[in-house]
This record gives sequence, structure tokens and C-alpha cells, in this order.
Amino acid sequence: MSYVAPVKDMLFNIEHLAKIDQIAQIPGFEDAGLDTAQAVLEEAAKFSEGVLAPLNWEGDKNPTSWKDGVVTATPGFKEAYQQFTEGGWQGLQHPVDFGGQGLPKTIGAVCGEMVNSANMSFALCPLLSDGAIEALLTAGSDELKAIYLENLVSGKWTGTMNLTEPQAGSDLAAVRTRAEPLPDGSFKIFGTKIFITWGEHDMAENIVHLVLARVQGAPEGVKGISLFVVPKFMVNKDGSLGARNDVHCVSIEHKMGIKASPTAVLQFGDHGGAVGYLVGQENRGLEYMFIMMNAARYGVGVQGIAIAERAYQTAARFSRERVQSRPVDGTVAAGASIIYHPDVRRMLMTMRAYVEGCRAMASVAASAYDAAHNHPDADVRKVNQTFYEFMVPLVKGFSTEMSLEVTSLAVQVHGGMGYIEETGVAQYYRDAKILTIYEGTTAIQANDLVGRKTSRDGGQTGKALAAQIEGTEAELVKSGTADALTMAKRLKAAREAFVDVVNFVAGNTKASPNAVFAGSVPYLMLAGNVMAGWQMARAMLVAQEQIAAGTDVAFMQAKIITARFYADHLLTKAPGLRDSIVEGAECVTALALEAF
Repeated sequence: MSYVAPVKDMLFNIEHLAKIDQIAQIPGFEDAGLDTAQAVLEEAAKFSEGVLAPLNWEGDKNPTSWKDGVVTATPGFKEAYQQFTEGGWQGLQHPVDFGGQGLPKTIGAVCGEMVNSANMSFALCPLLSDGAIEALLTAGSDELKAIYLENLVSGKWTGTMNLTEPQAGSDLAAVRTRAEPLPDGSFKIFGTKIFITWGEHDMAENIVHLVLARVQGAPEGVKGISLFVVPKFMVNKDGSLGARNDVHCVSIEHKMGIKASPTAVLQFGDHGGAVGYLVGQENRGLEYMFIMMNAARYGVGVQGIAIAERAYQTAARFSRERVQSRPVDGTVAAGASIIYHPDVRRMLMTMRAYVEGCRAMASVAASAYDAAHNHPDADVRKVNQTFYEFMVPLVKGFSTEMSLEVTSLAVQVHGGMGYIEETGVAQYYRDAKILTIYEGTTAIQANDLVGRKTSRDGGQTGKALAAQIEGTEAELVKSGTADALTMAKRLKAAREAFVDVVNFVAGNTKASPNAVFAGSVPYLMLAGNVMAGWQMARAMLVAQEQIAAGTDVAFMQAKIITARFYADHLLTKAPGLRDSIVEGAECVTALALEAF
């Protein structure tokens, strides 16, 4: 169950697809070129492989525990977290002004993949802190930033997101937690929050909760929600920790997966009220929380890639070692390992192609984020922001759904042994399921793709991306190799299916919302497939050029074969999805409700 970070593939994406040399020309990122990326990735690999990966199965067997309000992490986690913070990993892509390293997301995201591959339960703690940091950087007052950011960026304190309540899951309009103003400008917070990841633990000395609540007299619905900082321990004027705040963990959930990550039920205000501090302006809390949410959604997509990579590695290793049956072509005598069987190779190639396609898509999205937030040219920022926002639901939705297929295939490759916990793949399968649910289910990502990303602009962003894909098709045709011509053919069919659906969504969302939303998740899956396939097409072109130059020929040949497999076996799903969305909407809602 060991893990080897795929540093070479990550660097290939960073250099050739995400264009790190262009990111390094942006003011503030001058020292963040390929050499820096390689050095950082190699160190992240050592830490993830050597410290975090060995604790992964231990966390599944001996989950975090709760007793009398105290939550104790899995043995070894606290020490690993200390090493994580001492290494500066929490602050990798956060501002230097608050003690971070200020590296681009293009580098930070792949380090996050390694941490998640090694130990997803552990990785959730810094992921939630990242979201809290983003929200405070964007909307926090100078005073709040001064009190909380440096300790969050260092990892000395951790952060949480407190949205969900027993009656308010995805429907945040139903939030009831209330905030009562005090004369000094602070608030007393009363309410219950559930599903709070790392909401209580013993790994850090303080926990900074970001909490959605309603100020007394606020409007009903989402327009009356505000965001508050509620620390576990109050912070004195000199920065030292003071009294315990009135927020307590009353239980943790017993879960299907990510068992070492405590999912807390937090009670605010049972003993007079928890002290909270308003972030930004009243009634704009949902707007600010979406900053955290978007950071976390991208991060969850990376988690999908990470767990799929770990499952693929485990399955590939097992298939080389497991001896069973004679190959169908008779080229090897009885007693050959199962990797000789064509169907095992099909499963392994499916896993590999999905992982590499989604990793490339996420890497390109990270590069767009860096340009959108830091480029000196406003027009360049705008173009990249539009691209990044379109990609977030795809990275989150498609990559996490992909991880379910890949982890399931890993169990299948193992046969009966995959159903036995000792092989480790059952844990990956269980851990992966949460990824399609938290930070917005796949359907919510699809609603975002339909409403905000496609219908709102009449499909212009989608069609602009299709035009770029068409340009890649032309390059493939010009290349003229058999692999490139096949990729061009498959990519063209997938692009045309994508454009048909974009036009269908843009043209029918208002007039026939049920018809459009009946196909929203298939649309997301089609779009994610096409965007990942596009990046694999770009990767094929690069690999051909690198082979011609004599650079790392074996790796580049493998990249071309994987891209070709993606084209023939995965991109070919797009036209069928197009048909089900554009022509199959009516039967989704045709059956009478009482017939279910």
C-alpha cells in the first residue's frame, strides 16, 4: 500500500500545458519557474511518501475518537501535522505578507494532490484552513487579518467552514443559527452546525471557525446570511490565547470513509453565547462563504485525482504480482501475472487515462487562476477568470465521479482480494464516495455549470472553449501521425457533441428548465470528459515534439499511448451523452410520481 508521487507527470503538465514559464513572468512569481516547481515537488513527494502515506491505513483502522467533548486524532497524526507546519506546507500558496511562501496555485495544487494521495483524511485539515484563509484575505477587516491570518497561514491554528445545519444542507436559505450584536461590535452566536470537517481536534492549539448565521432582523433567505469568525479560544490583545469560547463538539460522525478526519457536530452558545466577529458586511455572508467554497471545490476535485492515482498505483502493482491463469494468446505459460490479460490492461489503461486527463485539466485550471488573480493586464485577468470559473465545476464534479469509477476498477482488478480490507483498495473506494457529495454534490456542480456558466452568457464561454479545441484539432491534423489523426477525429466528434449541448442548454434553460436540468449532470460529465480529453490531445502533441528531440522517449511514448486510449475509449462517450441530453429529456420526468 505504498505510494510513489507521480512527479514526472506533474512536471510535464506544469511545464508544457500549464506553461509555468508564463506564470513566472507575472510580477511576484518571478522565482516560481520550472526549477522551483521541481524542487518543491520533490520535497512534497518525500514528505507525502515517507510521513503521511504510512499513516493512511492506520487512520482507517483507528479513527479519530471523541470523549466528553474532546477529540483525539489517530495516533501519529499530531506529530505528522507538526512536521507539515514546520515544513511550511500550509502557507505554500498564501501571501508572503502573512508568512506564506507566495507560490502560484500551479505549483501548490499538485503538492495538494500528493498530500491527498498519501492520506486524504489528514489532507482535509489543511484544505479547510486554505478556504478560511481565502475568505479572510478577501473579506476580512485589517484587524481580523492581523489577529488570525499569520497563525492560519503557518498552520499553528486551523480553520473550518460552518455552513450545514440539521435542516439546512444544500439549501442555505434555511440557516437558523443566529447572531446577536453586542455593544463592542462583536456578536453572540447561537445554533448547531453539523458535518464540520476537523471541527474539533488536538493537532493545533486553536481552531478558527467561519460560521454562517443570521443577525437579528436580517432578511429571510440567502440575502440575510452573514459570516462570522468564531475562535475555539479567544485571542488576547497580545496574540496569546485566552478563555475557551462557547463552542463545543457534542459528537463526531461514524462514517463510511475518511474515518480519521473528525466530522463534528458543533454547538454554539449553550453557555451564554459564543463570541463571534463579523467578516465583511452584514448579509453578505453567502457571497464570502462562496470564496471558501470555490477554493474547497477545486481542492476536492484534486482529491478525486489523488485517490484515483493511489488506487491506480495499487492496482498496477497487484496486477504485476498476482499470478492467475494462462493468457488468451498463449504467449506465456500458465502461471503468468494477471497484467497479461487484455481486460486487466483495459481496466488499468482506463484508470491511467482518467487520472492523467483530470490531472492535466486541473493543472491548466490552476494556471488560469494564477493569471486571473495576479496578471498585470486586466483583460488577461478577465479571460482567465472566466476560464477558471467554467472549469471549477468540471474539476470538482468530473474528477470526483471519475474517482469512483477508478477506485471501483481497482477493487475489480484485485478480484476477491479487493473486497478484503488488507489490500487497501476497499478504503480508497469508501474514501472516494464522499467527494461527489461534500462542498456541493455533483448535481449542484451541474446546476452551477448550467445556470451561471452556460445559460447566463448564452453559451459564449463554452463556445469560445470549443473554438480553442478546434484549433488543437487542426494541429493534430497537421501533425499527420496515425495517433494524432485518430485523436483529431475523436476530439472533433466530442467537441461537436459539446457544442450541441451548450446550444441546447443556453436556448432552453428559461423556457424548459426541467428538460435542461434533467440532463445537467450528463452535461457536466460530457464537458469534463471533453476538457480533459482536450488536454490529453495537447499532451500528445507535446510528447511527439519531445520524442523528435530525443527527450525522455519512454515517458513520452507512454503519454501518446495513454492519450490515444483516452480518445478511443473515453472521448467516444461524448456523442452518446449528447443524445441523452438533447433528445432524452422527456422520459426523465415522464413517469408519474406515484409510480416510483
